[in-house]
Amino acid sequence: MRTQTKIIQENLTAEDAHKMLVEGNGRFAQNLKAQRNLKEQVLETSKGQFPFAVILSCIDSRVPAELVFDQGIGDIFSVRVAGNIINEDVLGSMEYACKVAGSKIVVVMGHTKCGAVTAACENIELGNVTSLLSKIKPAVDVIKKSQGFLGVDDVINEHSIEEVAVQNVRLSIERIRKESPILSEMEKRGEIEIVGALYDVSNGLVEFFER
Repeated sequence: MRTQTKIIQENLTAEDAHKMLVEGNGRFAQNLKAQRNLKEQVLETSKGQFPFAVILSCIDSRVPAELVFDQGIGDIFSVRVAGNIINEDVLGSMEYACKVAGSKIVVVMGHTKCGAVTAACENIELGNVTSLLSKIKPAVDVIKKSQGFLGVDDVINEHSIEEVAVQNVRLSIERIRKESPILSEMEKRGEIEIVGALYDVSNGLVEFFER
């Protein structure tokens, strides 16, 4: 598997980038692995980097983006924060990845059995965690409302927690388009794709959302 170069990156479309991630996850889920010389990639990328994707995912130890998509050194920008939430720094990182460094796709990837999402659903309050979880609460509120929960202290069930994880990704995508004119305009011009996804920790498969 070749290291990403400027020429390769410039000739990729957003559709190509999406396909590369789908194929990489397919290899991962089947316990296959593309042949790479990691030491060689270290040397080659020391001269510059040309990643084709930026992936926002959770800090969960079971969801390492490079492994999940079977990518090597210099292939993707990996942004990780509990609950795969959006904030100013995350948006700035994505803008850098796409507008400055040339990435072709932005993926917001949630996952099943997410501790941060569960904590938000259970109204956990703990130091700086409280502020972080507040960014997931809008997704909690959407699911609670759709299922008829009325009280603030109502704790939703395990199935509904998974629905919150999906809704959290969808709301994050909406925030990217609303709060980053740079990325929104790039998407409208077809220069990049912005897409949500959900990783299943039980089987290693990533499901991409319909745009």
